[in-house]
Amino acid sequence: MPAFRTRLFAFSALAILAAACAQHGTRDGDRRAPRYPDAPRSDQVDVLHGVRVEDPFRPLEDPDAPEVRTWIEAENAITNRYLDGIEERKAIRERLTELWNYERYGIPSKKGGRYFWSYNDGLMNQNLIYVADTLDSEPRVLFDPNEFSEDGTVALASYAVNESGELAAYAISRSGSDWREIKVREIATGRDLDDHIEWAKFTGIAWNKAGTGFYYSRYDAPEGGDELEGVNYFQKLWFHRVGTPQSEDVLVYERPDEKEWGFGGSVTDDGRYLIIGVWKGTDERNRVYYLDLESEGAEVVRLLDDFDAAYDFVGNDGPVFWFRTDLDAARGRVIAVDTNAPERTNWKEVIPETDDALRGVSVVGDHFIAQYLKDARSVARVHALDGSHVRDVSMPGIGSAGGFGGDRDDPETFYSFSSYTAPSTIYRYNVKTGERELFREPALSFDSSKYVTEQVFFESKDGTRVPMFLTHKKGLERNGANPTHLYAYGGFNIPITPRFSVDTLVWLEMGGIYAVANLRGGGEYGREWHLAGTKGRKQNVFDDFISAAEWLIDNNYTSTDKLAISGGSNGGLLVGACITQRPDLFGAAVPRVGVLDMLRFHKFTIGWAWVSDYGSPDVKEEFDALYAYSPLHNVHDGTTYPPTLIVTADHDDRVVPAHSFKFAARLQEAQKGSDPILIRIETKAGHGAGKPVSKQIEEAADILGFMVEELGVD
Repeated sequence: MPAFRTRLFAFSALAILAAACAQHGTRDGDRRAPRYPDAPRSDQVDVLHGVRVEDPFRPLEDPDAPEVRTWIEAENAITNRYLDGIEERKAIRERLTELWNYERYGIPSKKGGRYFWSYNDGLMNQNLIYVADTLDSEPRVLFDPNEFSEDGTVALASYAVNESGELAAYAISRSGSDWREIKVREIATGRDLDDHIEWAKFTGIAWNKAGTGFYYSRYDAPEGGDELEGVNYFQKLWFHRVGTPQSEDVLVYERPDEKEWGFGGSVTDDGRYLIIGVWKGTDERNRVYYLDLESEGAEVVRLLDDFDAAYDFVGNDGPVFWFRTDLDAARGRVIAVDTNAPERTNWKEVIPETDDALRGVSVVGDHFIAQYLKDARSVARVHALDGSHVRDVSMPGIGSAGGFGGDRDDPETFYSFSSYTAPSTIYRYNVKTGERELFREPALSFDSSKYVTEQVFFESKDGTRVPMFLTHKKGLERNGANPTHLYAYGGFNIPITPRFSVDTLVWLEMGGIYAVANLRGGGEYGREWHLAGTKGRKQNVFDDFISAAEWLIDNNYTSTDKLAISGGSNGGLLVGACITQRPDLFGAAVPRVGVLDMLRFHKFTIGWAWVSDYGSPDVKEEFDALYAYSPLHNVHDGTTYPPTLIVTADHDDRVVPAHSFKFAARLQEAQKGSDPILIRIETKAGHGAGKPVSKQIEEAADILGFMVEELGVD
């Protein structure tokens, strides 16, 4: 499945502030209760399923309109003025910069006998990619994305090395956009070839066995000016032969009768088959087709075409394909399908379902490595190819593991482990013997021994037992006065596991509690947990989050005045829905790049793909549920909403900034009292991926500064 389920415009602040004061009478010294600029309005009214829905801020959907630009400038001036007045922000930024300045290593991969991994010396805007002939030899730089642009806003989105280790195809993203350009580099010389592919999106890069070309996915070129908001339909799978122009690329598969279908290609380890994963939006169910690359004139075979479950291709043994699936196994299992006898009666179970959620499986060193979640923490197990259990992979504690990639005949693999207070440590693992050795361990100027992570469980509104991680200083006094940052996501089958972040460390050092709730809608417990937070059951997600906040207050960890909530993307929706449903419960709120207009989300870029989780506004019953919780449509005049910092980006072409623009304007219009409603609009940034370190630090300083100011953190 694609990764999509899977931020201030640069203007003169003084000039803008002067303009805002002249036009709207902003009062000196009153940055907490500014007079907000008048947003562009219209008399737009939509009649949806017989319901009149006003949309007065529809003009804000055009970010390039002169009147919208004026509004953006004025909003940014107000936000900057507020943030500049936070005394602690400078110290927070300095501590963030100090902690961020540590060496970071990515998980190595191996092709053609060469090793490849990412590296950052600490404050580089973008990670380098190293290549080395052996792990003991001196690595050299293969990619330095910091040289792609002067300001670090052009990122290396992905890369793939061919079988011989001689060529690397790499994708770049500009200003955080989901659009990709793909180029090809010679590994020995570091020289780029003439190959240049445009308008790739939600794509992998899959080399053929001979290393002469690769498969990728793209859309037709958008119409001029429609790149960041136009709807994306009719993805196609292509093959590019190195040394030829894109105009000569070969169309491998398309479905002109299915505009919402997308296609991802991968080549089996033996080079025999092209596996075509067929997805529709963010639905976990998918189809799997394949093409025999060694049979001249072969046609695509629709192997799994019922769209009845999730099927993730794991590997193959000749014509026998292995899949991780949730068919008849809500928490996942591994099955074998013989393509010579593909009838379901011939399918065989290889690794049965367990009580834990099976999140991924790889075939390395002639073994399966199965990655599970046990109450949202990582577990990994090694199995023989007949499915029998060999051993568990040891983990250092409560945390998240990732990696375990490689080829079937590779005796080694690499994996990372991180926690809320420890950055990723990389291990080299011998699959056959179970021996583990340290590859890289970061050194950090932070004493993690002073802090503890515990897992608690609380009951949601309907009695469902929900887990939550709490990280804080040892010996914490539960006096109801601890500043607490509660984070969650709750959607698209994505699990939220213990992950390291520098801003969390700074929050902990200031005496804060960092709480992460594992809500329904996520992937912590498999398909049923996910579905319990989708469509007409989406309210369960909000109820879970509200119950988490109430549990923290009832158990004297914190109080309303000391409780801040945040979330991004679908988590931004979560925050928006919860502050409109329970504005009395929270001391501060930070919805980031959120989906906030639930009646028009499907009309921009890839928004239509989220219907599998949210439901469609075009369907009467699903419209009723969406309208009932849509943050934009449930803001009420004269309500005291908690202090809110809305965060978005001008180049977000996944969740377009119109969501945040309209929500900010409506909240400002409705707000009663002096608690601020602010919006922070980042420039040359998108939904989050590839954001330069400098921008990450600035944003983290602003968000933490906002929380410190509004919660009264000492």
